[in-house]
Amino acid sequence: MPYQHILVDEPKPRVQRITLNRPDKRNALNNLLRREIFDALQSADRDPNVSISILRGAGSCFSAGYDLATDNSVDQPYHSSAGPGQWARHVIEGWFGIWDLAKPVIAQVHGYCLAGGTELATACDVVYVADDAEIGYPPVRLMSPPDMQYHPWLVGMRRAMELMLTGDAMSGREAAQWGFATRSFSLTELDQRTLDFAERVAKVPVELQQLNKRSVHRAMEIMGARAAMRAGTEIQALAFTTEASRAYMSTFRRDGGSVKAQLDQRDTAFGDYRTKKE
Repeated sequence: MPYQHILVDEPKPRVQRITLNRPDKRNALNNLLRREIFDALQSADRDPNVSISILRGAGSCFSAGYDLATDNSVDQPYHSSAGPGQWARHVIEGWFGIWDLAKPVIAQVHGYCLAGGTELATACDVVYVADDAEIGYPPVRLMSPPDMQYHPWLVGMRRAMELMLTGDAMSGREAAQWGFATRSFSLTELDQRTLDFAERVAKVPVELQQLNKRSVHRAMEIMGARAAMRAGTEIQALAFTTEASRAYMSTFRRDGGSVKAQLDQRDTAFGDYRTKKE
């Protein structure tokens, strides 16, 4: 199918690469972009000539998160049960859809990887990042906990607490040291090192590779990762009933200027992300 928001190529034999292609929006995840990501990954999972996929972002970053300038309740890529917490349940189902694919997926992260962008990276099997990437979940400051509460599973309780209580970002180097990412490289190396790894993975027969991938995921699930992240959607829904979250959300308007002002309101006191003074 023709795509509007992604580019798909095959840079190496048996390697599919998907580039999120909304650079003017910092690859913000609207419903169409998510739909196209899922379609391309599922097509690769069915294609006997593909062994592994890479996800990366065009322009200055991987993804700055969900597109807050659009109404993401409209034209969602798949049905999810309605009621409080619908959005969090919905996106969790999609991210676990990537987790459950037979073939591995690599997230290649540079620049900002924020909020929903971190959830997309979490759903992937291997995460290679640029040393100077900025990886964080700033909505915890004025909106809610994450839709997908991956922090304690990837970085441990103490680091998770630090990140969840501040919304501060990890650098790419820190993300690799703490366990969110697999490895970090200089930005100039990132493309090639990701392709080198994908080539090595593609040497293993697909029918065996899917079992290798599944064995790691099953261990995480036995420890409770899937159940905990799904249960976290109820806590996320509860956050929107708090006075602070309701006050913040009451001033939100779905236009670029308003969204930028709201994000600046959230981050100015912390002096980071787009409000950082160079």
